[in-house]
Amino acid sequence: MSQSHQDNPGTAAAASPAAAPTAKPTALYDLHLSQGGRMVDFAGYSLPVQFKGIVAEHNHTREHASVFDVSHMGQVSVTGPDFLTTAQALETLLPGAISTLKPGAMRYTVLLNDDGGIEDDLIVTRPGDAQLPAGTMLIVFNAARKYHDLALFENALGDKLKFELHENKSLLALQGPEAGAVLAQLCDAPEKLAFMQTTTCEIDGIECRISRAGYTGEDGFEISVGNQFAQKIAQKLYEDARVEPAGLGARDSLRLEAGLCLYGHDMNEHIDPISAGLLFAIGKKRRELGGFAGAERVLEILAEGPQTRRVGIIFEGRMPVREGAPIVDEEGHEIGHVTSGTFGPTIKAPIAMAYVPAEFAREGTKLTALVRNRPVVGTVSKMPFVPANYARKPGV
Repeated sequence: MSQSHQDNPGTAAAASPAAAPTAKPTALYDLHLSQGGRMVDFAGYSLPVQFKGIVAEHNHTREHASVFDVSHMGQVSVTGPDFLTTAQALETLLPGAISTLKPGAMRYTVLLNDDGGIEDDLIVTRPGDAQLPAGTMLIVFNAARKYHDLALFENALGDKLKFELHENKSLLALQGPEAGAVLAQLCDAPEKLAFMQTTTCEIDGIECRISRAGYTGEDGFEISVGNQFAQKIAQKLYEDARVEPAGLGARDSLRLEAGLCLYGHDMNEHIDPISAGLLFAIGKKRRELGGFAGAERVLEILAEGPQTRRVGIIFEGRMPVREGAPIVDEEGHEIGHVTSGTFGPTIKAPIAMAYVPAEFAREGTKLTALVRNRPVVGTVSKMPFVPANYARKPGV
């Protein structure tokens, strides 16, 4: 799941150390300040870009466990008369296989326009607990797209389904290889959940929805809880010596090493999911039957093959190749551009995502980026750049 259609948080550390006064604080704002968080305006919210430092937080997440405040994301409930009615209505917009979701299961998919462009990427969940009606499903939108997405869904499906944006809820992401062991001290969710599954449980008497998911490539959990309880939950997590806070900067370098798209950078309303390498976001049967927004164009691209493709590139040297850097061929003609780039602390090399013509997208192809008109040579690489460590079965 991507963070937000917003300025790249990996470069936000160069911004003002204080967030703009118009930025909306999350329920964890005071806690962030007390922990030394450097606050920035991100998608209209005041969020920490870093605490001790981006690289230190990145490495701690890869080795132990970190807490990220992702309360800026849009948490939405969708309710219809029964599960199948709700799911099939959502499938008229979304290409994911929603109606085959089992109770407690989650699915990554994309919201498309009629031209097949990506309006947002999102997570759809079928809750498995009895507290919610059988016809209720949950969706998480990107922060800067949540009002746009909500309006689009309500305009298309408001006569069939009820949509509610829960701005009274916070979202905390506990990420890292020790996340399961940490959370298991507080509740039984790790023993119940595999990757992309959800449940409810109590932590210190507080009702939480816990999903085994994240945006770092590591095992992890996203904890949805009422704003009034968010700080208490965070402090319970921080009681464990293995847990430290992490900000948007580390989240960006982690997701880039994990090969995960950032909306507004690696995908947007003009990029289709096939070119973006997101075929998995389209259900297998739906690739044959269509029936979703943009289906005609997307299935045409799928049949013919995309003209451009999103690729991962590992560059030589140590100089980061940032978003916007042109990619040129051997004659120096521009053939594409970088959409996200950083120095990968885990892989210990500059890495990037870029869109290039399909003939240049094969693994092992040499590509050159221009950084301040200086050529930097790279090689098309498989993504993720570092192995994913998702929990394929329940347990710690």
